Amino acid sequence: MASNTRRARLARKRRRRVASRDNDLTADEWQVLLDAWGACAYCGATGVALQKDTVLAISRGGRYTFDNVVPACRSCNASKGNDEVTGWMRRKRLDERAFLVRHYEITTTGRDGTSR
Repeated sequence: MASNTRRARLARKRRRRVASRDNDLTADEWQVLLDAWGACAYCGATGVALQKDTVLAISRGGRYTFDNVVPACRSCNASKGNDEVTGWMRRKRLDERAFLVRHYEITTTGRDGTSR
């Protein structure tokens, strides 16, 4: 019972944090990100449901924006939590450089698929 109470309290706290930030990711932008990545942005998993993950966690000042959200498999999203992305990728022995280059390419291409 205490676990459910704690979980509910943390969920309310997270909802308040998200609501207090300027979050402007639209459904169309999310679809552009899904199409651009084509798989989990971190591990490359395909054929699994992808979730919105913030590169810079909400609890660390991040927002749900085109430049800060990537598609992630459930495993990577849960494992990363609110860790800093490059340190987490190093610990998991994932290709940090490939992620950063691809993230840069996608975010500079922009929301509509054209160069910024």
